[in-house]
Amino acid sequence: MRLSKLKGITKLPLLLAALGVAFPAAAQNVSDYPNRPVRIVTPAAPGGTTDFLARLLANHLTKAWGQQAIVDNRGSASGVNGAQIVKESAPDGYTLFIPYHQHTVNAALISKLPYHAVNDFTPITQMTAGGLLLVVNPSHPAKTAKDFVEWAKTTKDPINFGSAGIGSGGHLAGELFKLMTGTKGQHIPYKGTGPAAIALIQGEYHYNFMGLTGAFAQVRAGKLRAIAVSGPARIKAAPDVPAMAEVLPGFSVVGWYGVMGPGKMPKPLLTKIHAEISKYVKSPEFGKVAENNGSEAVTNSPEEFRQFMLDDMKKWADVVKRAGIKVQ
Repeated sequence: MRLSKLKGITKLPLLLAALGVAFPAAAQNVSDYPNRPVRIVTPAAPGGTTDFLARLLANHLTKAWGQQAIVDNRGSASGVNGAQIVKESAPDGYTLFIPYHQHTVNAALISKLPYHAVNDFTPITQMTAGGLLLVVNPSHPAKTAKDFVEWAKTTKDPINFGSAGIGSGGHLAGELFKLMTGTKGQHIPYKGTGPAAIALIQGEYHYNFMGLTGAFAQVRAGKLRAIAVSGPARIKAAPDVPAMAEVLPGFSVVGWYGVMGPGKMPKPLLTKIHAEISKYVKSPEFGKVAENNGSEAVTNSPEEFRQFMLDDMKKWADVVKRAGIKVQ
C-alpha cells in the first residue's frame, strides 16, 4: 500500500508539469533573469528611429539588470528577416524585438509572410505613438488642412502624391486619404524619404505624408509647408499644426514602436520584462526623447498591445484591398 502511494507521488510532478503548473525552481529562474546578455533585434539598419529606440532601451536595460543588452540590427526585407529570427528564438527572454508599424503593414502587403505578425510573438508593450506630417510645396494653393481637402476634391488637374516607396507609411496614408475623400491621385514611389522630399521641394508632385522628424526639418527651413498631422489629435511637438481628423473625421495614421518577444514566453517572465520596460517608457527622460522625435511615449499591457496590433492589421488589410495595392 505504501509502495503504491509512493509511486503516485513520484508521478505527480510529471502530471503537474504536463498541466503547466510552475514549480519554485521556475520562479527562481525568473528572479535570476537575466544572468547573461540580452539580444534586442531591430528590423532596421544602424541609424534611424528604430535603431535609436533600440539603443536607448538597451542602455536602460543594461543599467537596470546589470547584464549587457546588445542591439542586433537586421535591416532588410521590410523587417521580415529580423522578425523571422525572433520568431525562431527561444522564449526565454534573451531575445527581444523592436517592431514598428511596418510589422503589421507587412501582413497586408506580403501574401506569404513566414509568420503571423501577432500570434507567433509575445507582445510586451508599445513604446511610442506618433504620426506623419502632410506637407506640400510652399507654392501649393492650400495653406490649411481645410483648404487642402477642398483643393483635393475640387481641382481639375491630375493629383500626384509621393512617398518613400510602395507599402510605406506615406503611401498607405495617401491611399487612405483618397479613399476617405473620394478623390483620385497617382502614387509616385521614391527610393527613400530623402529622394521623395527633394522631389517635393522641386515641385515634382503635390503632397506627401512624411515622417515627422524629417518633415519638420524641411518645414523649419522653409522648403515645405506643414498642412496637418496624420494622427487622431494634435501633437505636443507642433500644437499649431492641426490633425487631419479635425477636417476629415476618422482619419488616423499612427506610426508606432514597441517591444515583443518570441511566442509563448512564460507569464512570470513576461510580467518581469513588461514591468521594467514600462517603467522606463513612463520616465520623463524617455518622454522627452519621444516628444523631440514628434511622438509620444505610450505603454500598455501585453493584451492591449496585442489587440492594438490586430486592429492595425485589419485596418491596413482593408486599405490595401480597397486601394488595389499590389500584394507581394
